[in-house]
Amino acid sequence: YFVKIVFSWHVLNEKIPLLKSLNWYITKAKIRQTIKKPKWIGTTEEGQPTAMSLVNKNYILRVVYKKKDDIISVITIHIAKRGRYESTKEN
Repeated sequence: YFVKIVFSWHVLNEKIPLLKSLNWYITKAKIRQTIKKPKWIGTTEEGQPTAMSLVNKNYILRVVYKKKDDIISVITIHIAKRGRYESTKEN
């Protein structure tokens, strides 16, 4: 079963470069891995699915996406302090 993962312009041209400028080196591979095998899953206040993984012992990567048929569209990503989001469902 194959799911295609596509990245928004916002993620590729704004979020990844912004995080890199702050010394967070988040790759498309890391984002894909987070979606495919999340440590935690949840939803945004608007009900969009989220997938989360550890970046280090203090921070997580949170990926907000939408899924339609066999396509997952990555809407945005951000780094969050541990404890803020991962108290949702452990996967």
